[in-house]
Amino acid sequence: MRIGIVCPYSFDVPGGVQFHVRDLAEYFIGDGHQVSVLAPADSDTRLPGYVVSAGRATPVRYNGSVARLNFGPVTAGKVSRWLDHGEFDVLHLHEPVTPSVSFLALTAAEGPIVATFHTSMIRSRTLQTAYPIARPSLEKIAGRIAVSEDARRTVTTHLGGDAVVIPNGVYVDRFARAARRPEWVGTPERPTVAFLGRMAEPRKGLPVLAAAVPAILREIPGLRVLVAGPGDVEHVTAGMPPAAAAACEFLGAVSDEDKATLFASADVYVAPNTGGESFGIILIEAMSAGSCVLASDLSAFSRVLDGGRAGPLFRNEDPAHLAEALVGLLRDPARRATFAEAGRQRARQFDWSVVAARIMAVYETVIEGRSLAQAQPASRWSRFLRGGLGR
Repeated sequence: MRIGIVCPYSFDVPGGVQFHVRDLAEYFIGDGHQVSVLAPADSDTRLPGYVVSAGRATPVRYNGSVARLNFGPVTAGKVSRWLDHGEFDVLHLHEPVTPSVSFLALTAAEGPIVATFHTSMIRSRTLQTAYPIARPSLEKIAGRIAVSEDARRTVTTHLGGDAVVIPNGVYVDRFARAARRPEWVGTPERPTVAFLGRMAEPRKGLPVLAAAVPAILREIPGLRVLVAGPGDVEHVTAGMPPAAAAACEFLGAVSDEDKATLFASADVYVAPNTGGESFGIILIEAMSAGSCVLASDLSAFSRVLDGGRAGPLFRNEDPAHLAEALVGLLRDPARRATFAEAGRQRARQFDWSVVAARIMAVYETVIEGRSLAQAQPASRWSRFLRGGLGR
């Protein structure tokens, strides 16, 4: 099958949608399909052979974050040429309403179209404003996918219609094979907890974790907080309690391999995100690596953690409750091990072998529906020529 996939966000900066597109493309390529991905990217960005650059992206504030998007007539021309050259059996657009290459591809494309919605925004003036403009193009979409119930609710609230929920995927075995790094492994006196995310982005929750650290240090003075992710350390630590800043060890941006190693090494992975999360792929990755996960009780995180059965939850934006929950886990290795095992089992449900099969089923349904729709008028015309209509 010839599959075209469009990512609206730039491949220059790592992100959940980019990782989803990358992994999905590589899974289908490994399964024998021909896949081409179109995405924004700077000219000096090293891209996989299956990715075609739509040109340099521009940073735009979107959904509590900064998204790097690409829009305009020059980009539209690149999109049209990519579509013409690809002659795809199915086109898979991610975030088709975002003002970037996905929307441009939707307006230009014909044929079987599938769209995946990642964003969770119950209230969105942007979507409410964009819908009347985008509606004619959105009607081309024959198969709608939402990565979570929260993303599905965004679709039904702002765009009408419905979507089938198919979660993000993870190569579970890649994380399960991760080796532990001795300098990141905790001890009873000096346990390690890990945080991963863009440090300066408030919704990733580092300020909530930092506010909880002084209370944790009073109970566990040797606590080490391993902070991974891009950001200016001096800027981030300037707003932290001094004790919290001293307990943090900043690792900077990490590779996929080091990310898995971090999850496998730390006693607890903490996800203190405050909102704007439609799924929680990072939780699945951490659970796959065997980490005990502690997360804020966002609805998306709660669903991933099976209501707290695969990992405990604390009240969102409540540093005191986070500190209490984390101290309890760090003092109870057996409880951590129980959650880690439950997390491993839960993660298997999100392996790419499961997720990709469900996405392929949507592709096949949409392609078949298109074929039937094209065949029906010809069949009726043939009956008319034979004088058979109305019999």
